Amino acid sequence: MNQTQLILVGGFLGAGKTTLIECVARRLAEQGKRIGLITNDQATGLVDSQLLRQGAWTVAEVAGSCFCCNFNGFIDAVKKVGGENRADVILAEPVGSCADLSATILQPLKQYWKSEVRVSPFTVLADPARLAAILKGENGGLHEDAAYIYRKQLEESDLILITKIDTLTPEALENLKAETVAAFPASRVMAVSALQNVGIDAWLDDLAEHTDAGTRLLMIDYDRYAHGEAVLGWLNGAIRLQGAECDGNALLAELMNALQDRIAAGNFRVGHVKAIVENGVQYAVGNITGTVGALTFRGDAGTGDDLRLTINARVECSPERLDELVRSALDAAIADKHAFDILEWRYLQPGRPNPTYRFDQVVG
Repeated sequence: MNQTQLILVGGFLGAGKTTLIECVARRLAEQGKRIGLITNDQATGLVDSQLLRQGAWTVAEVAGSCFCCNFNGFIDAVKKVGGENRADVILAEPVGSCADLSATILQPLKQYWKSEVRVSPFTVLADPARLAAILKGENGGLHEDAAYIYRKQLEESDLILITKIDTLTPEALENLKAETVAAFPASRVMAVSALQNVGIDAWLDDLAEHTDAGTRLLMIDYDRYAHGEAVLGWLNGAIRLQGAECDGNALLAELMNALQDRIAAGNFRVGHVKAIVENGVQYAVGNITGTVGALTFRGDAGTGDDLRLTINARVECSPERLDELVRSALDAAIADKHAFDILEWRYLQPGRPNPTYRFDQVVG
C-alpha cells in the first residue's frame, strides 16, 4: 500500500465533523484525488455513513466501539479505503465523545504504520456557541463531565478549527479566535464554514505545510472521561417508509420538531441529534444541538413512495427514556400516514473506554 495521507477530524458531538468531511471530500475530488472516508460509532446505523455514501467515495464504518478501543478495526478500515481502493487521502471521523486520541491513535499510527500512512496534524473542531461558553468556564449545555471531555479534546489538538463561522460576525469571530489562542496556546487556531466553503483551502494548506501530528499527550482522568460518555443515552435507528406521495422534507421536519419539543419538555441536555431521509439520490438532513439549541435542515428529499429514515440521538437521559422519546416523536410524525418497517434499532449507554494502545510518550 502506498503512503496515504490520513486526516483525523475530531471534535465533540455536533461540532460539524461530517459536514466538513463531506465538503473537503468534494474539494479534494475536484483536484483529482481519490478519497476514502471512515466513520465511527458505538453502534451500527450511522447517519454520517448514510450521508457520506451519497457521494462517490468509498466509506468504511467502524461500529460497535470507538477507534481507540478497536484500533485493529480502524486499521482494517484504513486498509479498505486506502489499500483496496487506492485512496490518496483518508478522512476519518472518530466518535464525538472520544478524547485521548493522541496517545491511543496517533502515536500507534506513527510507530507501526509510518510507511503506509502519513498522519496530518490532529484537527479538533469546535462549534462557536459551545466553544464560547466553555471558554467562559461554563459547560456549554453539557454535563460537567461531558464538558471535561470537550476541554480535553481541545487540549490535545494540534489545530483547533472553529466551525460554522457563517453564524458569527467578523468581530465576534476574531474575538473568539483570540480567546481560543489564549486558552490553548499550544494549538494553532483556524476557522471555517463548510456550508459556505470558506476557509477550507487555507486549512488544507496548513495540513500540507505542517508535518507535526500528535505533538502532546493528555493527562486525563479516565473515571471522569468514562462518566462523561455514560451520562448520554445513545440511540441509532433506521426505518423504511412506504406510501404514495411520501414527502421526505415534511416528514423530517415533523420528526425533528416533535423530538425537540419532547427534549425541551424534559429539560434534557443534548449532545447531538441528527437524522437523514433518503429518497434514492435525493436526501435531507436535520440536526439538533443544545437543550433547545439550533434545529437546522439542509438538502431536499423530495417526494417518493419508498424512503429510508436514519436517526442518531445522543441525549443526557437513560437509554430507555431516549428510546421512549424517539418512538413517541416517530409516532407523532408518521402516525397513520405511512407504512413502515424498522430496519435497525439499538439504544445503549457507552461502556468504559479501554484502548488497544495507550502510549506514554510522543513518537518522533
